[in-house]
Amino acid sequence: MKRFGAITVSIWALAIASSVSAQPAASEATRAAHVRALAAAAVDEAQEAIEDAAAQHGLLAQVPDGVIRDASGTIIWDWRPYAFLANPVAPDTVNPRLWRQARRNAQHGLFEVVPDAIWQVRGYDLSVMTIIRGSTGLIIVDPLTSEESAAAGLALLRDRIGNLPVKAVLFSHSHADHFGGVGGVISRQQVESGEVRVIAPHGFAREAVSENVLAGAAMNRRAEYMFGMRLSASPTGQVDTGLGPRVAGGTTGYMNPTETVGEEGATLEIDGLTFEFIDAAETEAPAEFLFYIPRYRTLHTTEVATKTFHNFLTLRGAQVRDALRWSQVIDAALQRWGHQADLAIASHGWPTFGGDQVRSYLAGHRDMYRFVHDRTLGAANMGATIQELPAALETVSNLPIDPSVRGYYGTVNHNAKAVYQRYFGWWDGVPANYDPLPPEEQARGYVALAGGPVRLLEAARQAQSAGNYRWAAELANHLVFADSDNIEAKHLLADAYEQLGFQAESGAWRNYYLGAAATLRGEEANNLPMRSQSADYFAAIPTIDLFNAMATRLASNDVPVTPQTFRFVFTDTQETVTVERRGVVEIPRLGADERPATATVRMTRLAFGAMLMGRLRMADLAAAGQVQLEGDIAALQAWMASHRPPNPAFNVVTP
Repeated sequence: MKRFGAITVSIWALAIASSVSAQPAASEATRAAHVRALAAAAVDEAQEAIEDAAAQHGLLAQVPDGVIRDASGTIIWDWRPYAFLANPVAPDTVNPRLWRQARRNAQHGLFEVVPDAIWQVRGYDLSVMTIIRGSTGLIIVDPLTSEESAAAGLALLRDRIGNLPVKAVLFSHSHADHFGGVGGVISRQQVESGEVRVIAPHGFAREAVSENVLAGAAMNRRAEYMFGMRLSASPTGQVDTGLGPRVAGGTTGYMNPTETVGEEGATLEIDGLTFEFIDAAETEAPAEFLFYIPRYRTLHTTEVATKTFHNFLTLRGAQVRDALRWSQVIDAALQRWGHQADLAIASHGWPTFGGDQVRSYLAGHRDMYRFVHDRTLGAANMGATIQELPAALETVSNLPIDPSVRGYYGTVNHNAKAVYQRYFGWWDGVPANYDPLPPEEQARGYVALAGGPVRLLEAARQAQSAGNYRWAAELANHLVFADSDNIEAKHLLADAYEQLGFQAESGAWRNYYLGAAATLRGEEANNLPMRSQSADYFAAIPTIDLFNAMATRLASNDVPVTPQTFRFVFTDTQETVTVERRGVVEIPRLGADERPATATVRMTRLAFGAMLMGRLRMADLAAAGQVQLEGDIAALQAWMASHRPPNPAFNVVTP
């Protein structure tokens, strides 16, 4: 796919007006909302133009047609469906600010950031891979989510500068889109031989593989909506996430770091270059660092400062992040390197060029994160509840918003609620909200109170016609949860969600609303990334965490009368895990104890992992002599069978 042309739009309102007839799916209220949104906050067109230019600067090469395939020929990345983003004019069905951000994120290829020294691979994943020339080879920072995308990006550079060896890989933080593609740029043998260093922040090894082990099914299901995985790419569907285009498919792997940077930070020599690190744990990720390269006057802000306001609490679900520490880490970077750095790069988005721009960029992010944290607590301490906070923050906000910290991904609305949750929990303190009726029972009560489904449906239609889509959605949602077979209600709710999605500046909000609308209409696209986890990734999960995850899947039926004890002896890792079952509770612990086992299993950890992943069955392993069973085999089989697999497609927007 050829590169998009110049992406600057000088007059935003004109862009909206000129597209009024292009997409009739957008209502008059939505078109008016776009105009109001632009009028509510002054546009610094000069700064917007700087961001547009920076997103395009230094393009050297692109993957042919924007298509990446795996070894079997399956497409794991494809820019062709996004050709509509070549149009500089925002359609009515996309917030004009989000459209501009999407076009910046759509600039894909190999970009030269510092001549013959630093390059970035952008636009082939949600994240960015940075490649730095050292004295004898290459230093790779954040090798994307998938091995295929990372390999394709490295090939673009080697085609231009030759087959320089990789001397080190830096994992900037513990999210998979920054380490999962490592197998595409180095091999395990290179690491084990000492040929390649792998450097990560302290706590990385555990955090990188543990976040999704216990709650992964629910997180992944919600991520389908957040990242638009059930939407087709189109002006009325998936456009961008705000943080980057979307998540790549392919193979996600893992390698343990050979060295880590501690809480105190460090200065390391890596292939002849000096790297200065500071710790950023418990900001955007539990394990994270920032670094500065004095020779190139370049600051890598990881995901602590990107080209959007980030999430304090991701829509897919996670533990709430520490907004106060986040702002303090940005300030620490600004104070230490702000008057040295001429360039800032990050794990998402495009570079910030020039010392004044870098300082403004860091200060803008610091101020925004601190503002939301402090004003949320200020409002809460005056009595504002979690649902009242967004309006409370809007009334006190006079903060000038730099384009790089607008709500393309995270939002003030969402993040204020996250700060509240971190300090006060989920309850707003109102007794009526402490133990409410379940959603379906509550919905039936509201339908009855309204005089029946016909009257409530009419009220929802009136709200929809008036452009009051949030109220229309609330009313129609009661109808759907009272009767999930009410097709009229589902379609009306879908219509309300659709307009809310069209209006959203946040790519994540847009995706979630439009994904919900597609679900209600039965029009979900099957655009889930074709992704697999390598054996290395699964092997890196601490063994006890696997058993803790199994414990969450224990069914409550067929409870044994007496407690049971099952012992697993893993011959390759020299680990023993004892599982005590007491009714509907399992207590796994490392090591053996004195009590006799109901049954004992001897096998390799590798085979156990393959069994949990569904690649092998216990019976097949036993027949092949790869597992030895002792004791009450029937009890063991019954216990294993009592663990239910999670439901990867549970209902989200319907009961």
